[in-house]
Amino acid sequence: MTAPPQYRAPRAAIDPDPGKSWLRRALPVVLAHRWLLLTSLGLSLVGLIVQVQIPNVVRLGIDRALVAHTASLIGYVWWLVGLALAAGLVNYLSRRYLLRTAYEIEYDLRNIIYAHLIRMPFGFYDRVQTGELMSRSSSDIRAVQMYLAFGPSILVQCLIAVFAFALMASIDAPLAVVAMATMPLIAVLGVWMRKAIFPVSWLIQARLARVATLVDENVSGVRIVKAFAAEQRQLTTLAAAADRVRWAYRRDADIRSRWAPTLESLPRLGLALVLLCGGWMVIEGQTSIGTIVAFNSYVLMLQPPFRMLGMMIMLGQRAAASAQRIYEVLDTHSEITEHPDPVRARVRGEVEFAGVGFAYANGTVALRGLDLRIPAGATVAVVGRTGSGKSTLGRLLARYYDTSTGSVRLDGRDVRDYALDTLRGQVGIVPDEPFLFSVSIRDNIAYGRPDADLADVVAAATAAGADDFVRALPDGYDTVVGERGYTLSGGQRQRIAIARALLVNPPVLVLDDATSAVDVTVEQRIHASLRDLLAGRTTVIVAHRLSTIALADTVVLVEDGRVIAQGTHAELLTAEPRYTEVLASLRSDELDTEVAA
Repeated sequence: MTAPPQYRAPRAAIDPDPGKSWLRRALPVVLAHRWLLLTSLGLSLVGLIVQVQIPNVVRLGIDRALVAHTASLIGYVWWLVGLALAAGLVNYLSRRYLLRTAYEIEYDLRNIIYAHLIRMPFGFYDRVQTGELMSRSSSDIRAVQMYLAFGPSILVQCLIAVFAFALMASIDAPLAVVAMATMPLIAVLGVWMRKAIFPVSWLIQARLARVATLVDENVSGVRIVKAFAAEQRQLTTLAAAADRVRWAYRRDADIRSRWAPTLESLPRLGLALVLLCGGWMVIEGQTSIGTIVAFNSYVLMLQPPFRMLGMMIMLGQRAAASAQRIYEVLDTHSEITEHPDPVRARVRGEVEFAGVGFAYANGTVALRGLDLRIPAGATVAVVGRTGSGKSTLGRLLARYYDTSTGSVRLDGRDVRDYALDTLRGQVGIVPDEPFLFSVSIRDNIAYGRPDADLADVVAAATAAGADDFVRALPDGYDTVVGERGYTLSGGQRQRIAIARALLVNPPVLVLDDATSAVDVTVEQRIHASLRDLLAGRTTVIVAHRLSTIALADTVVLVEDGRVIAQGTHAELLTAEPRYTEVLASLRSDELDTEVAA
């Protein structure tokens, strides 16, 4: 197994103060790459200075070489060639550094939001749609990056108006005023355009996120869609969402088509004024033909920057909308906080639930003052009807969620006192619906121990009853599974997940109906292997099958979020009628599963 590449942390973070403007909050990320950006902007400035010299050289060439015949034309030609080559080289370097700055900013933004997302607890993902997060982590970040990197460059490009006006004023001040007469109107129109575009930009990003959510759900749930022949219904839903995006884009296009041409055409009005006033001045002998040609070039030179200014206004409004959507995620704080001085000790495995109450974010109450103590090294089966709160025990033990009331203790310490990585490294959970990554089976098993050698991976797979079917695959342990592991059967995925947990060798293991999709014969072999592996390890088995209960020393009966009985299987079978009722329902479900198989 190859070692993963070293992660390079972002050089800066988003300012956490929500009272600041979106741009001021993003400024630390830009300043972290200021030398790259300043180098690019400095070179761009040099390129502009070179560029504005070209019309002046043309003016001198016309007036001195063609009209007055006081100088050689070839000298001015070589000046133009030299200036063009210099401008090309400087602009190439400027563009290169600007793109590097853009990619560095994008890298930091993506890692900032991803690092925040992986710190968020399960409760956050219960409330937020995956497609929304994907949109904010991709298109929204790109919109912000485009403005942060290219906005300053566009502003520098607009400085050509200042340089051009300075040169024009040095040549002919009255005519320079005429050429720049339309500039104040351009500034006013730019402000109006910015105000008109912002709400539409927000709407576009929100509706794109909705489309991303629908696509993600349909791709992830394509098997369910096909199973119910719901393709046409889903296409109709997606088409309706796409229609709303199209309407927003059309509205955006209407605004830009109304304002952008005006912004771009106003410099051309300046060109007409220059020809009108300048032509009269030439006729009156107050200026030269070269001056008119140079001024025409300067006015034409102003058109691309002002076209980019319109684009910058559009980018700025879209970036502002996207930044606010990103900040909504970054400003959401995790309910699971680390202790200031966390415990990092190895645990023995004594587990205690003391008066634990818990409700999920949607209001579903899972536990109501539950009390349970599990000695270190014991194997306990938790039995109960669906919705009784069994699976919630493991989630609270690993601090996927925090209790609403009461406390969960590990070796006598509240689990909130432990460092999260220490706690979760010692409490292994195998869910009933395991998730596999689109990598090799070996990498999936070794996910918790990337440095594990193949012998350890095989040993864990053998204990989980997975070695036989893995070796039968075309590439064995190097076989790459499909997305979410769907190229494997449900039982095979569960065995890989059990192997993954066993390889980490946690002192506390929670099996949340981890063999529900495994047939009885294979399950018996897995149980035979697990008996030795569970010895000395605290194990909580959330049981939905009678065969699984046989692994446990003690059985805990849970109902309505409370422990209502506890003892051995035989004791409960004799003394607790409610246990018998639950077993009857489990047996019925098990028979139904076997018939279906």
